[in-house]
Amino acid sequence: MTATRVAAAPARRRLALLALLAVVAAAGFCLIGLAGNWEYALIIRSRKLATMVVVGVAVACSSVLFQTVTGNRILTPGIMGFDQLFVLIQTMIVFLFGALALSSADPRLLFAGQVAVMVVFAGLLYRWLFGRDGRDLFVLVLAGVVCGTLFGSLSSLAARLINPNDFVVLQDSLFASFNQVDPALLGLSAVLVAAMAVWTVRLAYRLDVVALSREHAINLGVHHASVVNQALVVVAVLVSVSTALVGPLTFLGVLVANLARQLTGTFRHLTLLPAAAFVSVIVLVGGQLVLERVFGMNTALSVIINFVGGAYFIALLIRESRR
Repeated sequence: MTATRVAAAPARRRLALLALLAVVAAAGFCLIGLAGNWEYALIIRSRKLATMVVVGVAVACSSVLFQTVTGNRILTPGIMGFDQLFVLIQTMIVFLFGALALSSADPRLLFAGQVAVMVVFAGLLYRWLFGRDGRDLFVLVLAGVVCGTLFGSLSSLAARLINPNDFVVLQDSLFASFNQVDPALLGLSAVLVAAMAVWTVRLAYRLDVVALSREHAINLGVHHASVVNQALVVVAVLVSVSTALVGPLTFLGVLVANLARQLTGTFRHLTLLPAAAFVSVIVLVGGQLVLERVFGMNTALSVIINFVGGAYFIALLIRESRR
């Protein structure tokens, strides 16, 4: 057995353990507390579980890819302003047409429109920054921060101008929710996420090289710009789909991506990506299970995730500043 295989063995065992924990969390979510009509309850829980799996895989893969191409473990796609763009879209619908338009709109049309706007935004941003001038990723991140701040400011301004009743409806739509997802949207999202996952697997070995640095990748014969552009397209689609499906989960990505790296101890994307996906599913499904069975649904899961993820993000910043 070669040294590489020996080194990879612990990572594989940990990956298998994460997969087992994800299965246990899923089984517990579906079976704990079942009462009354089992068939109906299992259908509802299975749909909610499938939503959390789709969103968890999308957030995990997009976060790992974005950290790889930026070479920074603290950054996530949320820094690019996607969350704030989602908030702006929802706010402008209520501002221009009223809360009734948002609540009564065809969910498939609304989903398609939100995904299209966010993907077009990402495409224009990437094309402007990675055009003929060859601007680097740090300019992209800076532009994303500026755009996110702009979108947030516009959303706050519009929210102040709508009436209080519409504002309540708007606030409800801005918290990530797994309870009322259209089955047709879930199926479409699953197909898109699966297609992006296959694309990512095909890029995995080249992403391993890109993670070393741009110079190393070029010296080793990898077309760095092509791999980065493909990864950013995948990130744009995954973030757009997950955000349009359930709403923003700002700090989930930084939490699961870094936990996956710490637990597996590897940079290989064929191990790191599924590990991050399993961690994401454990966090979402386990968190929702605790929320429903312990806290009685007294708060939204996104609030807990953002609190824990925000604290973890601050800890990362402090640790990185000491190096």
